[in-house]
Amino acid sequence: MRVQAGQTFRSSGRQRGGRRRVVLAAAAVAAGVMSIGALPPSAASATSAASAARPDAVQQGLNALVRDGGPPGALASVTDRDGRTRSYTAGVGDLATGAKVPRDGQVRIGSNTKAFTAVVVLQLVAEKKISLDASVDTYLPGLVRGEGIDGRRITVRQLLQQTSGLPNYTDHLDFPAIQHRYFEPRDLVDIALKHKAHSEPGTKWEYNNTNYVLAGLIIQKVTGRPLAEEIDKRIIQRVGLRHTYFPGVGEKTIRERHPKGYIKGPDGKQLRDFTEMDPSWAWAAGQLISTNADLNRFFGALLKGDLLPKAQLDQMRKTIPAKALGPGVRYGLGLVSRPLSCGGLAWNHGGDIDGYETRGGVTKDGRAANVAVTRMPGAQADVDRVEKVVDTALCR
Repeated sequence: MRVQAGQTFRSSGRQRGGRRRVVLAAAAVAAGVMSIGALPPSAASATSAASAARPDAVQQGLNALVRDGGPPGALASVTDRDGRTRSYTAGVGDLATGAKVPRDGQVRIGSNTKAFTAVVVLQLVAEKKISLDASVDTYLPGLVRGEGIDGRRITVRQLLQQTSGLPNYTDHLDFPAIQHRYFEPRDLVDIALKHKAHSEPGTKWEYNNTNYVLAGLIIQKVTGRPLAEEIDKRIIQRVGLRHTYFPGVGEKTIRERHPKGYIKGPDGKQLRDFTEMDPSWAWAAGQLISTNADLNRFFGALLKGDLLPKAQLDQMRKTIPAKALGPGVRYGLGLVSRPLSCGGLAWNHGGDIDGYETRGGVTKDGRAANVAVTRMPGAQADVDRVEKVVDTALCR
């Protein structure tokens, strides 16, 4: 798929259908609109000329992502040290109509949700309503029992750190058959507990969605309020995430402008529209919908200390190796650090869900970048390509 270079929009700071080839060819154009804002005409002309003479490295990276069998669409938001933000798009937002990818459109952010859940837990730790080193049984007595599984021996910290040793319920779900099925959180825990423990608590890092469903249940038990309400009140409203929300019960669509999300068909080649789905199977581990810009704002506010006291933010950033996520990657309490090619670390989480993949990073000096593509990665190489664009955005 050949894609032309798109333009950028600039503003001031603040984890499965095929279509005709003719549609793909007509739609494979990088989409983007550039607004120079309050610049005078001469400066606007100079900026446009410079942009034309020097193709933007981030735009080039997005264009490369959607070529040659890549995801149909890609979009990104990048903020520099001075708070200036640019949004980028490439590819096509709807294979059926050839519509453009909407600038900073909403996407399902998958496991980025874990960072939100972890922040709420740590806020409750600061309020002395939860202890990180208390057992799961302290808050959910008798719930976590199974073969080699005992909630009295698993701590809240181990849930957030992904070292509980619990089985992962998503390993036992039938995708994409559950596209429109609703799950209660307890249903997800019950699926996990039918299987034996993977390891002794605290002995091994292993990525696991069950941990965060349990964390969400602990939040509800301690606060007496729904998880979605706590995330909205404590994070979304607090830092002004205007395009971020937790879908309600039975809510299958994406509310605002968005590119459609796709999954590979049974033949592994043709694409199926998977935009509409019931995300309840992901719940506290991956149900949120947001935008690249909102994710940058969230992780930026988190790293600046706007969401957690220093003691809890320090705990969140206390990391252990997570080699399965890539060279040098480390996992804290719902927060991931990744080394940059230009030195230093990018902090974020990342997420894959049917139809979408999101990766990003925020640095200690205020740089932020988040990239979303409209197909869940089929291999590690797909993830690496998106991570490379994030690195380019943060290091250019």
